[in-house]
Amino acid sequence: MESRVNEFGQEVGRPVPGWTPRPRPPRTAMSGRFCRVEPLDPARHAAELFDANSDDRDGRIFTYFNFGPFATLADYRAWIDGVAGSDDPMYHAIVDAARGTAVGVATYLHIQPAIGSIEVGGLVFSPRLQRRPAATEAMYLMMRRAFDELGYRRYEWKCDSLNLPSRAAAERLGFQYEGRFRQATITKGRNRDTAWFSVIDGEWPRLRAAFDAWLDPGNFDADGRQRRRLASFR
Repeated sequence: MESRVNEFGQEVGRPVPGWTPRPRPPRTAMSGRFCRVEPLDPARHAAELFDANSDDRDGRIFTYFNFGPFATLADYRAWIDGVAGSDDPMYHAIVDAARGTAVGVATYLHIQPAIGSIEVGGLVFSPRLQRRPAATEAMYLMMRRAFDELGYRRYEWKCDSLNLPSRAAAERLGFQYEGRFRQATITKGRNRDTAWFSVIDGEWPRLRAAFDAWLDPGNFDADGRQRRRLASFR
């Protein structure tokens, strides 16, 4: 990052002219071709999400979270009821456009309007969403809202440092690895070191162009398989 020297000869960060606090994310849907990301609604989404998560019979999608897995719909509904109204984290359901049902959950969290920083996390992707175009598009829609609609400067991704699929996903989506916070917390009685990733506003135009090109219908064959990898567009 560029720096400046102040009147005392000290190196300081570059100015951020005209900066004002950013709006908080609205509770409105974000729609794409493969999915819709909408505020989590227990009445509409709980049963669909529980059914989709049940395809993961071992409950491994919850390994790195401090909640789940859930043995019954009643247990899952109780958890959904407890988090759906939260402003931070702000929970969203990811609705598959083809199925018309919810297949995953994602949140905005650590929302800091004063400095323009926001994190995406709480990503519980059922097997019906994993490794599908809708998963990528959902992340694109949430990133686009943060940068283009709300004007945030920094977009974060954090995960257990041992969660290799999450780390790979962050890098695939264009996040930059920033480091490991050792003994950051305890999850389900286990130590967690946290890996930090980010995208900043100056990087977003190039990433947005790559997402747009990857999501173009021409990049998918008749069976819905990608012709080119996302990274190839960057």
